[in-house]
Amino acid sequence: MFNHLPDAELDRFLDEDIPYGDLTTSLLGIGEQPATITFTCRENSIVCCTEEAARILERCGASVHACLKSGSSVLNGTTILSAHGSAAALHAGWKVALNLLEYASGIATRTGEIVEKVKAINPNIAVVATRKSFPGTKKVAVKAIMAGGALPHRLGLSESILLFRQHTSFLGGLDAALQMLPELKRNVPEQKIMVEVESAEEALKVALAGTDVVQLDKMTPEALAQVVPQLRAQSQTLKISAAGGINAQNAVAYAQSGVDILVLSSLYFGKPADIGVSIVPTTTSP
Repeated sequence: MFNHLPDAELDRFLDEDIPYGDLTTSLLGIGEQPATITFTCRENSIVCCTEEAARILERCGASVHACLKSGSSVLNGTTILSAHGSAAALHAGWKVALNLLEYASGIATRTGEIVEKVKAINPNIAVVATRKSFPGTKKVAVKAIMAGGALPHRLGLSESILLFRQHTSFLGGLDAALQMLPELKRNVPEQKIMVEVESAEEALKVALAGTDVVQLDKMTPEALAQVVPQLRAQSQTLKISAAGGINAQNAVAYAQSGVDILVLSSLYFGKPADIGVSIVPTTTSP
């Protein structure tokens, strides 16, 4: 179900943190001592990137013996990952694994909370995440939102067609752009054509023109509730998405407006999950 980050990505993360070895562990002379590392959630969470955190520890020379799957909902106090190894191996992978777990699980948890709330309003509503993740983190971000129950809105510019005002201004405006819809559909018969609008008037024009998805940007839930029935009257196959400023505080109101899709960027930004780590000496050789 979930993508797995390639080894090259994990090696890059490790190289950022330990490019020339671990000076502290080396100077203390404790590197060869056997030890156990344990990662434990300190709050209710949806965990993500546990598999990658485990592989990070393995690439440092540790042996993983317990690892929950990404997407698991856990309670405060749950152990999500543990491994044996030398102190040198465990200290080398400790922070890289923890940072990945906390940031990815934070995104997954925020996503899951919103998905649960809006599905209670409309079980068929789709929650999708934009491509506004921080550059360099897309693979982690996509895995995290999927672990929380959402899907990507657009993975990039190469696999979807979405007309913005920034496109239509080059064609003479929205009306001129809509005249190209038949040609677009002929050229890409397997693709959906999406058009973003900023008013009810523009939305109705787009619906009449026969687009597949109309995306209403930065409209209030109250305004959407008024225009959605009008759009349904124009087309029974049209999908209606709401985008712009949707977050945990207002997602329910947007779901109540009757739209089919909620498009969010807020999932990526917020507090990381709180995960505790213990590294303790053991009497068993790693």
